[in-house]
Amino acid sequence: MSDTLRFFRRIEDIPASAWNALAGDHAGLQHAFLHALEASQCASADTGWTPHHATLWRDHTLVAAMPLYRKTHSWGEYVFDWAWAQAYEQHGLDYYPKWLCAIPFSPLPGRRLLGIDIATRSRLLHDTLAWIAAGDGSSLHVLFPSEEDTALLAAAGMQIRHGVQFHWRNRDYTDFADFLNHLTRDKRKKIRQERQRVARAGVHFVWKTGDEINETDLDFFHHCYCLTYALRRSTPYLTRDFFAQLNATAPASVRLLIAYRDSRAVACAWFLADAQALYGRYWGAVEDISCLHFEACYYQGIDYAITHGLSRFEGGAQGEHKLSRGLASTPITSAHWIRDARFANAIADYLRRERDGIAGYLDELDERSPFRPKPPAP
Repeated sequence: MSDTLRFFRRIEDIPASAWNALAGDHAGLQHAFLHALEASQCASADTGWTPHHATLWRDHTLVAAMPLYRKTHSWGEYVFDWAWAQAYEQHGLDYYPKWLCAIPFSPLPGRRLLGIDIATRSRLLHDTLAWIAAGDGSSLHVLFPSEEDTALLAAAGMQIRHGVQFHWRNRDYTDFADFLNHLTRDKRKKIRQERQRVARAGVHFVWKTGDEINETDLDFFHHCYCLTYALRRSTPYLTRDFFAQLNATAPASVRLLIAYRDSRAVACAWFLADAQALYGRYWGAVEDISCLHFEACYYQGIDYAITHGLSRFEGGAQGEHKLSRGLASTPITSAHWIRDARFANAIADYLRRERDGIAGYLDELDERSPFRPKPPAP
Protein backbone atom coordinates (compact mmCIF):
# COMPACT_ATOMS: atom_id res chain seq x y z
CA MET A 1 0.00 0.00 0.00
CA SER A 2 1.29 3.48 -0.88
CA ASP A 3 0.77 6.70 1.02
CA THR A 4 -0.43 9.84 -0.78
CA LEU A 5 0.10 13.40 0.43
CA ARG A 6 -2.92 15.64 -0.20
CA PHE A 7 -3.74 19.24 0.80
CA PHE A 8 -7.21 20.60 1.48
CA ARG A 9 -8.28 24.24 1.22
CA ARG A 10 -11.39 23.51 3.28
CA ILE A 11 -11.55 21.23 6.27
CA GLU A 12 -15.17 20.46 5.41
CA ASP A 13 -13.80 18.43 2.48
CA ILE A 14 -12.14 16.09 4.99
CA PRO A 15 -14.62 13.69 6.65
CA ALA A 16 -15.16 14.84 10.22
CA SER A 17 -15.17 11.29 11.57
CA ALA A 18 -11.82 10.53 9.94
CA TRP A 19 -10.23 13.77 11.23
CA ASN A 20 -11.57 13.34 14.76
CA ALA A 21 -10.41 9.73 14.90
CA LEU A 22 -6.86 11.07 14.58
CA ALA A 23 -7.33 14.22 16.69
CA GLY A 24 -8.76 12.53 19.76
CA ASP A 25 -11.02 14.58 22.01
CA HIS A 26 -8.88 17.75 22.36
CA ALA A 27 -11.50 20.49 22.02
CA GLY A 28 -9.34 22.82 19.94
CA LEU A 29 -8.37 20.15 17.41
CA GLN A 30 -11.87 18.95 16.72
CA HIS A 31 -13.13 19.17 13.15
CA ALA A 32 -16.09 21.30 14.32
CA PHE A 33 -13.82 23.91 15.91
CA LEU A 34 -11.61 24.31 12.85
CA HIS A 35 -14.62 24.24 10.55
CA ALA A 36 -16.36 27.00 12.54
CA LEU A 37 -13.27 29.18 12.06
CA GLU A 38 -13.40 28.65 8.30
CA ALA A 39 -17.18 28.81 7.84
CA SER A 40 -17.30 32.12 9.75
CA GLN A 41 -14.41 33.45 7.60
CA CYS A 42 -12.24 34.03 10.66
CA ALA A 43 -9.61 31.72 9.15
CA SER A 44 -9.59 32.62 5.47
CA ALA A 45 -7.48 34.21 2.76
CA ASP A 46 -9.12 37.56 3.57
CA THR A 47 -7.86 37.42 7.17
CA GLY A 48 -4.40 36.13 6.24
CA TRP A 49 -5.15 32.58 7.43
CA THR A 50 -5.53 30.54 4.23
CA PRO A 51 -6.30 26.90 5.12
CA HIS A 52 -4.09 24.33 3.43
CA HIS A 53 -4.44 21.27 5.65
CA ALA A 54 -1.85 18.55 5.06
CA THR A 55 -3.09 14.95 5.03
CA LEU A 56 -1.67 11.53 4.33
CA TRP A 57 -3.91 8.85 2.81
CA ARG A 58 -3.35 5.12 2.61
CA ASP A 59 -5.54 4.03 -0.26
CA HIS A 60 -8.81 5.75 0.76
CA THR A 61 -8.10 5.95 4.49
CA LEU A 62 -6.88 9.07 6.27
CA VAL A 63 -3.85 7.99 8.33
CA ALA A 64 -2.25 11.35 9.25
CA ALA A 65 -3.12 15.06 9.23
CA MET A 66 -1.98 18.44 10.45
CA PRO A 67 -3.85 21.78 10.56
CA LEU A 68 -1.86 23.95 8.17
CA TYR A 69 -2.26 27.58 7.08
CA ARG A 70 -0.54 29.92 4.64
CA LYS A 71 0.01 33.13 6.58
CA THR A 72 0.57 36.67 5.33
CA HIS A 73 1.19 38.12 8.82
CA SER A 74 1.90 36.91 12.37
CA TRP A 75 -1.23 38.05 14.18
CA GLY A 76 -3.16 35.62 16.37
CA GLU A 77 -0.31 33.18 16.95
CA TYR A 78 0.98 33.84 20.52
CA VAL A 79 4.54 32.91 19.50
CA PHE A 80 6.12 36.15 18.43
CA ASP A 81 8.34 36.27 15.35
CA TRP A 82 7.86 39.93 14.41
CA ALA A 83 11.58 40.60 14.88
CA TRP A 84 12.37 37.84 12.38
CA ALA A 85 10.00 39.39 9.87
CA GLN A 86 11.56 42.81 10.44
CA ALA A 87 15.05 41.40 9.86
CA TYR A 88 13.92 39.94 6.54
CA GLU A 89 12.42 43.29 5.53
CA GLN A 90 15.62 45.16 6.45
CA HIS A 91 17.52 42.87 4.09
CA GLY A 92 15.04 43.39 1.26
CA LEU A 93 13.56 39.90 1.57
CA ASP A 94 10.02 38.62 2.08
CA TYR A 95 9.19 36.80 5.30
CA TYR A 96 5.58 36.40 4.21
CA PRO A 97 3.98 34.21 3.11
CA LYS A 98 5.01 31.65 5.67
CA TRP A 99 3.48 28.31 6.64
CA LEU A 100 1.94 27.67 10.03
CA CYS A 101 0.74 24.52 11.78
CA ALA A 102 -1.39 25.68 14.70
CA ILE A 103 -4.84 26.06 16.20
CA PRO A 104 -5.74 29.55 14.96
CA PHE A 105 -6.08 32.29 17.57
CA SER A 106 -5.57 29.79 20.40
CA PRO A 107 -2.41 29.15 22.45
CA LEU A 108 -3.53 25.61 23.30
CA PRO A 109 -0.69 23.08 23.63
CA GLY A 110 -1.24 19.57 22.32
CA ARG A 111 -0.74 17.27 19.39
CA ARG A 112 -0.13 18.88 16.02
CA LEU A 113 0.98 15.84 14.01
CA LEU A 114 -2.10 13.66 14.01
CA GLY A 115 -1.67 10.07 12.89
CA ILE A 116 -2.25 6.39 13.51
CA ASP A 117 1.33 5.86 14.73
CA ILE A 118 4.66 7.66 15.13
CA ALA A 119 6.05 6.44 11.82
CA THR A 120 3.04 7.74 9.89
CA ARG A 121 3.15 11.10 11.64
CA SER A 122 6.85 11.38 10.87
CA ARG A 123 6.16 10.54 7.22
CA LEU A 124 3.53 13.28 7.01
CA LEU A 125 5.95 15.81 8.51
CA HIS A 126 8.82 14.94 6.18
CA ASP A 127 6.59 14.92 3.10
CA THR A 128 5.04 18.25 4.04
CA LEU A 129 8.44 19.82 4.71
CA ALA A 130 9.67 18.60 1.32
CA TRP A 131 6.57 20.02 -0.38
CA ILE A 132 7.03 23.41 1.34
CA ALA A 133 10.76 23.46 0.53
CA ALA A 134 9.93 22.95 -3.15
CA GLY A 135 7.47 25.86 -3.21
CA ASP A 136 7.19 29.39 -1.85
CA GLY A 137 7.16 30.69 1.68
CA SER A 138 10.04 31.60 3.93
CA SER A 139 9.42 29.09 6.68
CA LEU A 140 7.28 26.56 8.50
CA HIS A 141 6.26 27.07 12.13
CA VAL A 142 4.56 24.53 14.41
CA LEU A 143 3.12 26.13 17.52
CA PHE A 144 2.61 24.54 20.96
CA PRO A 145 3.21 20.91 19.94
CA SER A 146 3.08 18.05 22.43
CA GLU A 147 6.31 16.69 23.89
CA GLU A 148 6.20 13.69 21.56
CA ASP A 149 5.58 15.88 18.53
CA THR A 150 8.42 18.19 19.59
CA ALA A 151 10.79 15.23 19.47
CA LEU A 152 9.62 14.35 15.93
CA LEU A 153 9.97 17.97 14.81
CA ALA A 154 13.50 18.21 16.22
CA ALA A 155 14.44 14.91 14.58
CA ALA A 156 13.26 16.36 11.25
CA GLY A 157 15.74 19.22 11.65
CA MET A 158 13.37 21.92 12.87
CA GLN A 159 14.64 24.41 15.45
CA ILE A 160 12.93 24.22 18.82
CA ARG A 161 11.93 27.38 20.63
CA HIS A 162 11.05 27.32 24.34
CA GLY A 163 8.47 29.37 26.18
CA VAL A 164 6.27 29.45 29.27
CA GLN A 165 2.55 29.25 29.96
CA PHE A 166 0.65 29.00 33.25
CA HIS A 167 -1.58 25.98 33.88
CA TRP A 168 -3.47 24.78 36.93
CA ARG A 169 -3.12 21.08 37.79
CA ASN A 170 -5.63 19.10 39.77
CA ARG A 171 -4.04 17.27 42.68
CA ASP A 172 -7.27 15.42 43.48
CA TYR A 173 -8.64 18.40 45.39
CA THR A 174 -11.99 17.79 47.02
CA ASP A 175 -13.11 21.41 46.65
CA PHE A 176 -11.78 24.96 46.28
CA ALA A 177 -11.04 25.20 50.00
CA ASP A 178 -8.88 22.08 49.76
CA PHE A 179 -6.99 23.67 46.88
CA LEU A 180 -6.41 26.82 48.95
CA ASN A 181 -5.04 24.75 51.82
CA HIS A 182 -2.17 23.65 49.59
CA LEU A 183 -1.08 27.26 49.00
CA THR A 184 1.19 29.38 51.15
CA ARG A 185 -0.50 31.49 53.80
CA ASP A 186 -0.09 34.84 51.99
CA LYS A 187 -1.45 33.43 48.72
CA ARG A 188 -4.47 31.90 50.47
CA LYS A 189 -5.17 35.23 52.11
CA LYS A 190 -4.85 37.15 48.84
CA ILE A 191 -7.21 34.85 46.93
CA ARG A 192 -9.80 34.89 49.72
CA GLN A 193 -9.69 38.69 49.82
CA GLU A 194 -10.14 38.95 46.05
CA ARG A 195 -13.07 36.54 46.04
CA GLN A 196 -14.68 38.39 48.95
CA ARG A 197 -14.49 41.70 47.07
CA VAL A 198 -16.45 40.21 44.19
CA ALA A 199 -19.00 38.64 46.55
CA ARG A 200 -19.45 41.90 48.47
CA ALA A 201 -20.11 43.66 45.17
CA GLY A 202 -23.20 41.46 44.84
CA VAL A 203 -21.91 39.40 41.90
CA HIS A 204 -22.96 35.80 41.32
CA PHE A 205 -22.18 33.43 38.45
CA VAL A 206 -24.05 31.05 36.17
CA TRP A 207 -22.35 28.38 34.05
CA LYS A 208 -23.95 27.33 30.78
CA THR A 209 -23.01 24.60 28.34
CA GLY A 210 -23.44 25.11 24.60
CA ASP A 211 -26.98 23.77 24.30
CA GLU A 212 -28.09 26.07 27.15
CA ILE A 213 -26.73 29.24 25.55
CA ASN A 214 -29.33 31.39 23.80
CA GLU A 215 -29.06 34.23 21.32
CA THR A 216 -29.20 36.86 24.06
CA ASP A 217 -26.30 35.19 25.83
CA LEU A 218 -24.27 35.14 22.61
CA ASP A 219 -25.03 38.79 21.93
CA PHE A 220 -23.93 39.79 25.42
CA PHE A 221 -20.79 37.68 25.35
CA HIS A 222 -19.66 38.98 21.98
CA HIS A 223 -20.30 42.56 23.11
CA CYS A 224 -18.09 41.93 26.18
CA TYR A 225 -15.44 40.21 24.04
CA CYS A 226 -15.28 43.18 21.67
CA LEU A 227 -15.05 45.62 24.60
CA THR A 228 -11.90 43.84 25.82
CA TYR A 229 -10.22 44.39 22.45
CA ALA A 230 -11.47 47.98 22.27
CA LEU A 231 -9.80 48.73 25.61
CA ARG A 232 -6.53 47.55 24.06
CA ARG A 233 -7.20 49.55 20.91
CA SER A 234 -7.14 46.40 18.79
CA THR A 235 -9.56 44.44 16.63
CA PRO A 236 -11.08 41.11 17.73
CA TYR A 237 -10.10 38.07 15.71
CA LEU A 238 -13.35 36.17 16.10
CA THR A 239 -16.84 37.08 14.96
CA ARG A 240 -20.14 36.39 16.62
CA ASP A 241 -20.82 33.98 13.78
CA PHE A 242 -17.86 31.83 14.83
CA PHE A 243 -19.14 31.48 18.39
CA ALA A 244 -22.67 30.79 17.15
CA GLN A 245 -21.49 28.13 14.71
CA LEU A 246 -19.32 26.36 17.26
CA ASN A 247 -22.12 26.54 19.79
CA ALA A 248 -24.46 24.89 17.26
CA THR A 249 -22.09 22.21 15.94
CA ALA A 250 -20.06 21.32 19.06
CA PRO A 251 -22.14 22.42 22.07
CA ALA A 252 -20.51 19.86 24.37
CA SER A 253 -17.16 21.69 24.05
CA VAL A 254 -18.48 25.16 24.92
CA ARG A 255 -18.77 26.66 28.40
CA LEU A 256 -20.07 30.16 29.02
CA LEU A 257 -19.77 31.83 32.42
CA ILE A 258 -22.06 34.81 32.97
CA ALA A 259 -21.59 37.16 35.92
CA TYR A 260 -24.69 38.90 37.27
CA ARG A 261 -25.02 41.84 39.61
CA ASP A 262 -28.51 41.53 41.01
CA SER A 263 -30.38 40.46 37.85
CA ARG A 264 -28.18 42.34 35.36
CA ALA A 265 -25.41 40.61 33.41
CA VAL A 266 -22.14 42.49 33.96
CA ALA A 267 -19.43 40.18 32.56
CA CYS A 268 -18.89 37.04 30.54
CA ALA A 269 -16.12 34.46 30.04
CA TRP A 270 -16.00 31.83 27.31
CA PHE A 271 -14.19 28.49 27.70
CA LEU A 272 -13.51 25.32 25.75
CA ALA A 273 -13.79 21.99 27.53
CA ASP A 274 -13.07 18.35 26.88
CA ALA A 275 -12.79 15.24 29.04
CA GLN A 276 -9.39 16.25 30.43
CA ALA A 277 -9.27 20.02 30.66
CA LEU A 278 -10.96 23.39 30.74
CA TYR A 279 -9.37 26.02 28.49
CA GLY A 280 -9.83 29.67 29.38
CA ARG A 281 -10.13 31.77 26.26
CA TYR A 282 -12.04 35.08 26.12
CA TRP A 283 -13.71 37.45 28.51
CA GLY A 284 -15.13 40.95 28.86
CA ALA A 285 -17.16 43.15 31.23
CA VAL A 286 -19.53 46.09 31.00
CA GLU A 287 -18.78 47.23 34.57
CA ASP A 288 -15.44 47.80 36.29
CA ILE A 289 -15.72 45.65 39.43
CA SER A 290 -12.64 45.06 41.55
CA CYS A 291 -11.12 41.56 41.09
CA LEU A 292 -13.92 40.43 38.77
CA HIS A 293 -11.42 39.45 36.09
CA PHE A 294 -9.53 37.15 38.48
CA GLU A 295 -12.74 35.56 39.69
CA ALA A 296 -14.29 35.03 36.27
CA CYS A 297 -11.16 33.96 34.41
CA TYR A 298 -9.27 31.97 37.06
CA TYR A 299 -11.07 31.11 40.29
CA GLN A 300 -14.33 30.08 38.69
CA GLY A 301 -12.41 28.00 36.16
CA ILE A 302 -10.40 26.25 38.88
CA ASP A 303 -13.56 25.61 40.88
CA TYR A 304 -15.27 24.19 37.78
CA ALA A 305 -12.32 21.88 37.06
CA ILE A 306 -12.35 20.55 40.63
CA THR A 307 -16.10 20.01 40.63
CA HIS A 308 -16.04 18.17 37.30
CA GLY A 309 -12.89 16.13 37.97
CA LEU A 310 -10.80 17.68 35.19
CA SER A 311 -7.05 17.18 35.31
CA ARG A 312 -6.09 20.76 34.45
CA PHE A 313 -7.21 24.27 33.68
CA GLU A 314 -5.25 26.25 31.11
CA GLY A 315 -5.50 29.98 31.60
CA GLY A 316 -4.20 31.09 28.21
CA ALA A 317 -0.97 32.72 27.10
CA GLN A 318 1.43 34.76 29.24
CA GLY A 319 0.70 36.43 32.57
CA GLU A 320 2.97 36.07 35.63
CA HIS A 321 0.03 37.25 37.77
CA LYS A 322 -1.47 33.78 37.24
CA LEU A 323 1.31 32.24 39.33
CA SER A 324 0.12 33.83 42.57
CA ARG A 325 -3.38 32.54 41.83
CA GLY A 326 -2.46 28.89 41.78
CA LEU A 327 -1.47 28.34 38.15
CA ALA A 328 1.99 26.82 37.78
CA SER A 329 4.65 27.69 35.23
CA THR A 330 4.58 25.15 32.39
CA PRO A 331 7.26 24.84 29.68
CA ILE A 332 5.93 24.94 26.11
CA THR A 333 7.63 24.77 22.73
CA SER A 334 7.33 25.72 19.09
CA ALA A 335 9.29 24.41 16.10
CA HIS A 336 10.68 26.37 13.13
CA TRP A 337 12.09 25.53 9.73
CA ILE A 338 13.74 28.51 7.97
CA ARG A 339 14.42 28.30 4.24
CA ASP A 340 17.26 30.85 4.05
CA ALA A 341 20.39 29.30 5.59
CA ARG A 342 21.75 32.69 6.69
CA PHE A 343 18.63 33.50 8.68
CA ALA A 344 18.36 29.91 9.91
CA ASN A 345 21.83 30.19 11.46
CA ALA A 346 21.09 33.60 13.00
CA ILE A 347 17.78 32.38 14.43
CA ALA A 348 19.45 29.23 15.79
CA ASP A 349 21.93 31.39 17.67
CA TYR A 350 19.10 33.58 18.99
CA LEU A 351 17.11 30.54 20.14
CA ARG A 352 20.12 29.11 22.01
CA ARG A 353 20.45 32.32 23.98
CA GLU A 354 16.70 32.59 24.48
CA ARG A 355 16.55 28.98 25.69
CA ASP A 356 19.10 29.73 28.41
CA GLY A 357 17.03 32.72 29.46
CA ILE A 358 13.82 30.68 29.59
CA ALA A 359 15.52 28.02 31.71
CA GLY A 360 16.59 30.68 34.19
CA TYR A 361 13.13 32.23 34.15
CA LEU A 362 11.51 28.86 34.93
CA ASP A 363 13.89 28.38 37.86
CA GLU A 364 12.92 31.82 39.15
CA LEU A 365 9.22 31.03 38.81
CA ASP A 366 9.67 27.74 40.66
CA GLU A 367 11.23 29.66 43.54
CA ARG A 368 8.11 31.84 43.62
CA SER A 369 5.70 28.90 43.65
CA PRO A 370 2.47 29.68 45.51
CA PHE A 371 2.28 26.12 46.88
CA ARG A 372 3.43 25.09 50.32
CA PRO A 373 6.53 22.86 50.18
CA LYS A 374 5.82 19.18 50.62
CA PRO A 375 6.84 17.84 54.04
CA PRO A 376 9.97 15.70 53.96
CA ALA A 377 9.44 11.96 53.60
CA PRO A 378 9.68 10.08 56.93
